[in-house]
Amino acid sequence: VQLQASGGGLVQAGGSLRLSCAASGVTFSRSTMAWFRQAPGKEREFGAAINWRSGSTFYADSVKGRFTISRDNAKKTVYLQMNSLEPEDTAVYYCAAAVINSGSYYSAARMSSYNSWGQGTLVTVSS
Repeated sequence: VQLQASGGGLVQAGGSLRLSCAASGVTFSRSTMAWFRQAPGKEREFGAAINWRSGSTFYADSVKGRFTISRDNAKKTVYLQMNSLEPEDTAVYYCAAAVINSGSYYSAARMSSYNSWGQGTLVTVSS
């Protein structure tokens, strides 16, 4: 299983970025896909997830209304559109995948639910 994240970079506060995560070796259409992030000196935290079965999306309060997660099953790719970026969004962003049968926010947001992780892509937001 490989998850290849890309799209990170340096952006000014208020700007936008779109992250991509291409999957291989995984049954993508049956995988819940998620983005987590880890800021310097902090623990990894949940950002957003999209359920494979229902297409339902879940967001952490810190990104709700600014970030949008989507997926393209034909391309086996998940995206994270990030708008109105803030310096507090500076972090390494990781994509993750797992077959999660539960449709709950709790299951989608829990790190231990995921068994496949990408290498991370750095997002830096300057003030």
